[in-house]
Amino acid sequence: MRNPLSKKIIDIQPSGIRKFFDVANEMEDAISLGVGEPDFDTPWRIREEGIFTLEKGKTFYTSNAGLQELRNEICRYLERKIHVSYDPKHETLVTVGGSEAIDIGLRCMLDPGDEVLLPQPSYVSYLPCTIMADGVPVVIPLQYENQFKLTVEDLEKYVTPKSKVLIMPFPNNPTGSIMTKEDLEPVAEFVREHDLYVISDEIYSELTYGTEHVSIASLPGMRERTVVINGFSKGFAMTGWRLGYCCGPAAIIEQMTKLHQFAIMCAPTNSQYAAVEGLRNCEDEVQEMRRSYNQRRRFLMNEFKSMGLECFEPFGAFYVFPSIREFGMSSEEFAERLLMEEKVAVVPGTAFGECGEGFLRISYAYSIDDLKEALGRVRKFIYRLKEEKEA
Repeated sequence: MRNPLSKKIIDIQPSGIRKFFDVANEMEDAISLGVGEPDFDTPWRIREEGIFTLEKGKTFYTSNAGLQELRNEICRYLERKIHVSYDPKHETLVTVGGSEAIDIGLRCMLDPGDEVLLPQPSYVSYLPCTIMADGVPVVIPLQYENQFKLTVEDLEKYVTPKSKVLIMPFPNNPTGSIMTKEDLEPVAEFVREHDLYVISDEIYSELTYGTEHVSIASLPGMRERTVVINGFSKGFAMTGWRLGYCCGPAAIIEQMTKLHQFAIMCAPTNSQYAAVEGLRNCEDEVQEMRRSYNQRRRFLMNEFKSMGLECFEPFGAFYVFPSIREFGMSSEEFAERLLMEEKVAVVPGTAFGECGEGFLRISYAYSIDDLKEALGRVRKFIYRLKEEKEA
């Protein structure tokens, strides 16, 4: 029999995020700080609307692009939040999570050989989705010394005449880095000068601390070059509802909708009705979650400082990305020893790209009690490593 599988999919490595979580799940008394999932319940108003739509039998297909009511609310939301106006009929598509939007966006925008400028460390799906779309991922290593922000100097090293799409993964998973308006302006100028398009993944836009999120689409000349991707998983604690969306130029969204039509049909119907309620009436719950995450973020930064673990201060998402380079071991080795010796699961930085070597992703989407217990174990482990180093 011939090989039934494509070489492309065989060559793609599995995600490194869940490896340590799966081991910890089978380990008694283990604490996992590895999974990027809110520990809050979905706000009651959203759950109640989901229940109500099921009771009323609203379980049929919606239009391919999504409920018109939801698309209207998404556009009102984005106008409030990022100050960009979109046409809900022609420039908005509801997807199965933000992940589907990333996949179909790349498949609709790339021809074979087109290059995608991909800053790393970043979310694990960008690279394989680029490859499956016959694009060429061009990794741009971001620097710890620059708080893992993207700069024009970084871009200049990697842009070529084949470059077509720039991924903007901010607020960033795994580093927690953000891009301010001042950070984005020179990048936007570079994009215009080199006639690039941008896929801006803003799934963590509700989770910024001390500053408001700024979308590159809001800068002059960028709306027509940018596909904004967002969703409900992180800011609204709706991971299992599998609902995202994208907004952008009508010519791109039209083709994304066509591919979505053939591959998916439509996003889950009751999730869409529930999301309408979330956008209309759950701002208070979102703000409360943000305040809680910020408290946990400050707690972790204080703990790292007291134990002498180097970590820049992140201002977005719900991750920290401490450096473990001083211990002279790989991220994988450090994470394995921490799990086996102290029963704490974290994710090696290399799961998000080779330039993540020497770092760990630690999620603070967990209760303060769990974080206190876990950080106490991390402290013991760090002190033991320092003693080994001095011996």
